[in-house]
Amino acid sequence: MLSAVSRPIRDSCAPVLDRCFRLVPCLADPARRSSLGLKAALVTLHLVFVGVIFLFDSELIEKTKHEPWYITFYLLLFVATLVQYFITSGSSPGYVLDAMRHANERNALFQKISTTSKQPASSKNGNMVITMEGSRPGRSFSGSNATSWTKLVLDLYPPGTSIRSLTCSYCNVEQPPRAKHCHDCDRCVLQFDHHCVWLGTCVGLVNHCRFWWFICEETALCLWTGVLYVAYLKANIALAWWKDVIMIMLLIILAISLIFLLLLLLFHSYLILTNQTTYELVRRRRIPYLRGIPERVYPFSDGVCRNLYKLCCVKASVYNLERLPTAQEIEEKCRPYTCLDFLTCRCCC
Repeated sequence: MLSAVSRPIRDSCAPVLDRCFRLVPCLADPARRSSLGLKAALVTLHLVFVGVIFLFDSELIEKTKHEPWYITFYLLLFVATLVQYFITSGSSPGYVLDAMRHANERNALFQKISTTSKQPASSKNGNMVITMEGSRPGRSFSGSNATSWTKLVLDLYPPGTSIRSLTCSYCNVEQPPRAKHCHDCDRCVLQFDHHCVWLGTCVGLVNHCRFWWFICEETALCLWTGVLYVAYLKANIALAWWKDVIMIMLLIILAISLIFLLLLLLFHSYLILTNQTTYELVRRRRIPYLRGIPERVYPFSDGVCRNLYKLCCVKASVYNLERLPTAQEIEEKCRPYTCLDFLTCRCCC
């Protein structure tokens, strides 16, 4: 009976939905539709929490007239947080296909230059030179477009590694170290950290810094908003019970969100300082290149200062590929700390 009633309703709504899908093609994809819904919900929550305090607290508006800088900074933080959110959600995490395409284009360009140049093909201009973190300087890769990416990836692994064990069964591309296929994005992501449903994208090599700044700004905004809520309740408690109920409920949600954001910020700060990812930390025993390394040893860490420098000062790119550390480097990282190591700041440099 219900299906017979709902069928005419669906038929009448079908032309309207088709027209909406033609006007906004992204709504036709269920995954993108749910991602847009989550983004709209997150923006709405921000507007509600900030709008309620301005709507209820008349003293805050009076304070704005005497101390305009206070509310100006608060509103600037609010706008900066939303802008950072959309920048992070719209940024690419760094896909393996993009890095492979760039490597092949560079190789084709150098081959074209070598054929038009008067210099012999075996010279430096005839090869594709790609810099990798930790690789030997001056290492070059020559060959056709079909094999340039394969050679580049194999150089990041120990000698004798089979290319079959590095090929993604979904994308059919060779994965560099620390890359993983994301089933939500249906792509292989460089230095895969996790897939964030609120952002609608993965967090990886390129946008990890943006993600950290977003949760940092979100934490500061949540803390400042909570302070405004507490100040209002102290000054206006028992004046209007329904306002107090609304403010207390919102304050409880803010407190829970703040605890979660603080833990998330501390967790990702720890990952950044040790040059790890969430996937590597959680699935350490299942990842082949981390299986035999002690848990307290961070194979990709270059020290706290250098890890921060790479995150904050070096522009993240899909072409900054890290090779697996050698056995000698792992042994050096496993060496216990001595008093001299603390004096020379071995953990930082």
